[in-house]
Amino acid sequence: MTDSKYTLGLIFYPGMTALDIIGPQQVLSPLPGIETYRIWKTLDPITTDDGMVVLPDTTFDNCPHLDIICIGGGIGQAAVEDDPELLAFLRKQGGTAKYVTSVCGGSVFLAKAGLLEGYRAAIHWAGREQLTKLGVEAGNGRVVVDRNRITGGGVTAGIDFGLTLTSILFGEEIAKITQLLLEYNPAPPFDTGSPEKAGPELVEKAMLFMQQMIPAPVGAK
Repeated sequence: MTDSKYTLGLIFYPGMTALDIIGPQQVLSPLPGIETYRIWKTLDPITTDDGMVVLPDTTFDNCPHLDIICIGGGIGQAAVEDDPELLAFLRKQGGTAKYVTSVCGGSVFLAKAGLLEGYRAAIHWAGREQLTKLGVEAGNGRVVVDRNRITGGGVTAGIDFGLTLTSILFGEEIAKITQLLLEYNPAPPFDTGSPEKAGPELVEKAMLFMQQMIPAPVGAK
């Protein structure tokens, strides 16, 4: 391990998917040299899209300079995607951070903050069309590294993202040791973890299922 030190800012918001951020946090936060901040507008409890309640420890106003900024996606992200305070915070910190990163639908936030112009990025497969409409080349890899923009695909890719970033920050050996300590040795029971593997029929059913999970807009009947 080198003597390098990094401030890591993880963005929390109502309706987020916890694993998008918990995965990278679990990989990165224990590493010597990483100082982690869990950030939102206030320190009030946040309810994730699966009903879990988490507590931020840092606000936009008292957040220090970040070396790494990361935001995830979520079933409820549409309600905050255009939040002016959030986008302003991302622009401010993303403009000076060494690494601008996201997992799953988090790349939509980065795109809307103007932080992915001229970059290629990963996103959950269901969000590729939206990211393309925002002028970003959407990659279909588990992790896409384009200079200092490092982005992970959907939900579980956050662990792959965290290990990739660990390798960039501290070297491949530390990343391998971290993977071993986490016993990250995936062996999924079904080979349907991407639309390419699942096939069009299952993808269509998954899209319908996901549409039922997305909250209705405020005021809708």
